[in-house]
Amino acid sequence: MPMPNTPENTHDTPVRMVVLTGLSGAGKTVALRAFEDLGFYCVDNLPTGLLPSLYRALSDGGRGTLSGIAVGVDVRNQGDLDRMPEALSKLATAGADAELVFLDSSDEVLLKRYAFTRRRHPLSDDGLSLIDALAEERRRLRPLQAIANRSIDTSDTNVHQLRRLITTEYSAVSPGLTLLFESFAYKRGIPPDSDFVFDARCLPNPHWDPRLRPFSGQDAPVREYLDGQQSVVQYLADIRGFLDAWLPRFESEDKGYLTVAIGCTGGRHRSVYLAERLAEHYRASRDQVLTFHRELE
Repeated sequence: MPMPNTPENTHDTPVRMVVLTGLSGAGKTVALRAFEDLGFYCVDNLPTGLLPSLYRALSDGGRGTLSGIAVGVDVRNQGDLDRMPEALSKLATAGADAELVFLDSSDEVLLKRYAFTRRRHPLSDDGLSLIDALAEERRRLRPLQAIANRSIDTSDTNVHQLRRLITTEYSAVSPGLTLLFESFAYKRGIPPDSDFVFDARCLPNPHWDPRLRPFSGQDAPVREYLDGQQSVVQYLADIRGFLDAWLPRFESEDKGYLTVAIGCTGGRHRSVYLAERLAEHYRASRDQVLTFHRELE
């Protein structure tokens, strides 16, 4: 039995635990997905009082490949939020390398995001208008913002930039590039942070098959269809050949992050398929390979 005030975790290196909180619409879901891509065990909307128990269960469970733990805590926890200082103290006692990260954004930007996505604010059920719900949410979360180890303002940050920030700052230190394969629809524009862009609109389109249209490039029926198309096989091989030839040049320049964007008409079938296939290929030889499907998020 551990002595008082002695960390309970016996691992040489403490397991990293990031607690994400902040305003609804500021990017917590995007951040959690980025942590998941990095190999973190991710949980959303966990009651604050369960944070120490989750840490102990995962850090003592023999999960040798666990990169860390990321937990989302937001205003839906309501009366449980005031237990955060106690939970962070218990995590420190248990030996956790714990960090509270607060995601913020301006009211003007949050209002635009809600108008674009047509999502309901978590406090809308209380009969509040959106602007009043945002004000009440800020009031409830102010104590957490005050004790946060870090605050990230996403007012001028899009989802791709936030994912890149999380990836570059929280990924394990390893040699070589971090590769992001991103699918997109040309009708919504090319991702602004792309390093390489490939156009898949010349390939057979599963959209025109009524049986395949409801699926995406992540689903088996579409993957099997495109696997059987010789033009797709050749296009995929050509992209691999290009990247195999030029990635070492970027690594020699100490570039740490590279985005390969692949677009098609709707951003659901061909581009998603190619991004996934490329990621599978490079994960066999690289530690940090991520995917992001803009039109499926």
